[in-house]
Amino acid sequence: MSSELMDALKSLAREKNIDEYDMLDRLEASLSTTYQRILDLENPTRVTIDRESGRIYVYELIPQGEIDEETGLAESYDERDVTPSDVSRIAAQNAKNVIGSIIRDAERERIFDEYADRIGESVTGTVQQSDSRYTLIKLREGVEALLPPSEQPNNERYDHNQRIKAYIIDVRKTSNEPSIVVSRTHPGLIRRLFEIEVPEVYDGIVEIKSVAREPGMRSKVAVSSRESGLDPVGACVGPKGSRVRMIVSELRGERIDVVPWSEDPSSYVANALSPAKVDRALIDDDSHTATVIVPDDQLSLAIGKEGQNARLAAKLTGWRIDIKSASMAAEQGIVIPQTTHKAATQEFDGRCVAITSTGVRCRNQARPGSFYCGLHDKEAAAE
Repeated sequence: MSSELMDALKSLAREKNIDEYDMLDRLEASLSTTYQRILDLENPTRVTIDRESGRIYVYELIPQGEIDEETGLAESYDERDVTPSDVSRIAAQNAKNVIGSIIRDAERERIFDEYADRIGESVTGTVQQSDSRYTLIKLREGVEALLPPSEQPNNERYDHNQRIKAYIIDVRKTSNEPSIVVSRTHPGLIRRLFEIEVPEVYDGIVEIKSVAREPGMRSKVAVSSRESGLDPVGACVGPKGSRVRMIVSELRGERIDVVPWSEDPSSYVANALSPAKVDRALIDDDSHTATVIVPDDQLSLAIGKEGQNARLAAKLTGWRIDIKSASMAAEQGIVIPQTTHKAATQEFDGRCVAITSTGVRCRNQARPGSFYCGLHDKEAAAE
């Protein structure tokens, strides 16, 4: 190996950000194995490369003394110079293979370091292969991500070269290359999509407090504003629904409910059951349960198809939610809290709970699905 080749190796090491000493150590180890085979030696060999001249020396290691049966090593070795005349030609071929391997290892390490720090971020790529076992997504030249079936919504199918967004959930080291695992079902994907489409979310003016998701079907997102006067729901939905529509399109039609977050559990639970209208939510801190009372005609909407709306609201808020229609609540004698009409706290008996201007409770019967008669129901709604 000439000094010119040594200079080229050192230059390549700097260009690829590879430790040149590690590269030469690995080249020496590779050459040792190669020369033992080529020279048909019974004993192992040792190869040294002069770091300045690039000259190569090959030594046969002749064991001295007894050989340990467990380790296969001798107490000492004599070295015999067995350097062949065409040592440089063989070394050049080995150098090519070893350097290629080192570069691939370095590239794998670089990709791992880059994407290990990006767990929890979204990425965009093109579908390279998709079948029942897995889907491969090309993130850029030489970098692919794995989308397992368990991380795919049931309603999604992927076409070759289709561009999709996904959420990085794991980065692993493997024997071939780093395995970047992504998801299309993770709630974090919803957060990242809102950051992309809603500048106020990206800037931190609007905060996504919680996300509940049934992938491919429906999601609920609770948002709050850090600026007074800014409607966080309006900001996320966008003019005529333009912003949220882009997210729904990326998620293949998954329905998204954006609701206002509240520090008050009663208000938060009521908001989470949107689009259903809620009369009130009674909070029991001990059992961490919210008993929600809705007008009779809102019961099925509040529960949702196969319980989906109620289930997502519970996930979103963290409260166990028990939904009752107004008539059910009346039959069960659920206590009505004090209202804006100063109604006395009492068990609902079917009579209007409003207090008149004379301080006497209204004598009219409440309308079905309400705690008020027709007259006071309008007043309550106006308030």
